[in-house]
Amino acid sequence: MTLVILILLAYLLGSIPTAVWYGKTFHKIDVREHGSGNAGATNTLRILGNKAGFIVLFIDLLKGFLATSLIHFSAIEAGTQNHFNFQMALGVTAVLGHVYPVFAGFKGGKGIATILGMCIALNWQIALICILVFVTIVTITKYISLGSMITAGIGAILSFYFYNNNVIANCFFCAIAILVVYTHRTNITRLKAGTENKLSFKKKKNQ
Repeated sequence: MTLVILILLAYLLGSIPTAVWYGKTFHKIDVREHGSGNAGATNTLRILGNKAGFIVLFIDLLKGFLATSLIHFSAIEAGTQNHFNFQMALGVTAVLGHVYPVFAGFKGGKGIATILGMCIALNWQIALICILVFVTIVTITKYISLGSMITAGIGAILSFYFYNNNVIANCFFCAIAILVVYTHRTNITRLKAGTENKLSFKKKKNQ
């Protein structure tokens, strides 16, 4: 029963629609009705400016980290395979909560910040490498979506190095990479058409 409660808590944590609540509370705007229509940090930054974007980014990242860290409230012995497997399950549940939030009509963000928070809790080395890859790609291309998808793929590849004897962990990171590509399917279309928005730190009122 404790494990079921933790899974539920992880989903509820992930379901906190940071971008939606922040936009409505401080700007009287539903970010899902502007820009890309995505309830995430990137669209928040474009619509509401740098401060709002970074606040949403931090909280969404924190959601993933805290949800994954709920493992410490379980009775599963630390260091065991079951401990790690359930920790991954908590993280995935939080990400799904972010993408399909019960508090926002199941219309959420793409889960990148929440995935990063989850990865920090699971393996800080993979998280650090992924951050460096993401920053490098976005700096060069100015495409956050492209950086997100490539970074997710790199994370999956890294899992085979850090968890070379753990098939479940490898499948987990590969599944995350597939989820990231799936949530960015409209971005892929725009990238192919050359209409994808590039990163800008200037506040834009109209998209």
